[in-house]
Amino acid sequence: MKITFLFSLLFLTFFVNGQTLYIKAYGNKTDTPIIFIHGGPSGNATLFEGTNTAEELSKRGFYVIAYDRRGEGRSTDPNATFTYNEAFNDLNAIIKTYNLKKATLLSHSFGGLVATLYAEKYPQHINALVLAGALFSQQETYNHILDSVRKIYVKKNDSVMLDKVSQVEKLNKNSAEYRKECFELAGENNFFKIPKPTTESKALYHQYEISDFYKTNIRNKNAPLLFYKNEKQNNIDTKPILQQLKKKGMPIYAIYGKQDGIFSVSEIDALKNIVGKQNFVSIENCSHYLFVDQQKDFLDSIDKWLK
Repeated sequence: MKITFLFSLLFLTFFVNGQTLYIKAYGNKTDTPIIFIHGGPSGNATLFEGTNTAEELSKRGFYVIAYDRRGEGRSTDPNATFTYNEAFNDLNAIIKTYNLKKATLLSHSFGGLVATLYAEKYPQHINALVLAGALFSQQETYNHILDSVRKIYVKKNDSVMLDKVSQVEKLNKNSAEYRKECFELAGENNFFKIPKPTTESKALYHQYEISDFYKTNIRNKNAPLLFYKNEKQNNIDTKPILQQLKKKGMPIYAIYGKQDGIFSVSEIDALKNIVGKQNFVSIENCSHYLFVDQQKDFLDSIDKWLK
């Protein structure tokens, strides 16, 4: 695979299995390393980069590495399998190539599952694990979405959408279709959007939309289908893993938007109990994309924990 790394003005290319991955590093390589793990499957790191989040984090004394997983976003690979082990192998390649002894994994959405499972398998490579609006109990999240939208449609007396919710509930819960339908219902009801956009968040979203990063916001529609076809761990609860990692002394931090509609109160309380109140932050007027909705609060929390 041929992987291209960008850092400052220096470009480095190396070969592993003959494929190019998009990876870019921000800041001084002697600073504390952070690897950003984006959402998906079918995600990318363009929003994290295009809103200057990676750059702003680097200005606070961190060496920030952003990349797109194999077969997703700018890391096109027609032979990608979209399994966790494939993601682990690429993370190991990144850590080796950048000569990192250890790194903090900053994970968003589906990236939280990738990061947690990687931390379980390769704890020797991890300084800390940060869950930022990250998934950790998939079925609980799907149940909450369906319960929430049903209440909305009951209130609206929308029989058509209530029938759709019932149909989704009958789908195979370990299927790409079930995941897709749940998240589409969440999106249609603005579960991922900030309730009261601030001047700063509006500016950041606009900045992203007119940037070159937005132009490369590539979504591979086949990624979820192949993930569910090839990966057996496709609907999991990582709370037991997080508990074990915490018990073994790994620092785990969690930061979530109070208005992130895909998580229930009970889910968030359970996570808070695992990581500890001092390691948990809930941001007001903030939804799923918390590093854009409330960027300063997000950066301040990361800075405080990791310094």
